[in-house]
Amino acid sequence: MDKKAIFTQVSQLEERLGELHHELRGLKEQLAYLIEENHYLHIENENLRDRLEAQEEVESEGKKQEASVKKSFVGEGYDNLARLYQEGFHVCNTHYGSIRSDGDDCLFCLSFLHQK
Repeated sequence: MDKKAIFTQVSQLEERLGELHHELRGLKEQLAYLIEENHYLHIENENLRDRLEAQEEVESEGKKQEASVKKSFVGEGYDNLARLYQEGFHVCNTHYGSIRSDGDDCLFCLSFLHQK
């Protein structure tokens, strides 16, 4: 090999290294941008999850309160009817309020009290 061919090869290699260095710098800048964007998206995702959990808690508390209000309302009336039945009165729609004879059980009252 002559000196001129070696010099040409070294020059070409130097140009390719320069191009690769330039390309590597561009990839490095893109990577930095993607890492920063990923960080911001991660923070935003955490904030949205916290907000969603808080909203779900508020909704579940509201549903629990509604359910407890309904249960207490229904439960109180049911308890009153069960107490009346235990005291010897009819709670069925056919004989409501009349005294049960000899404390016998009434099938209508029992079916009414045990329905769900």
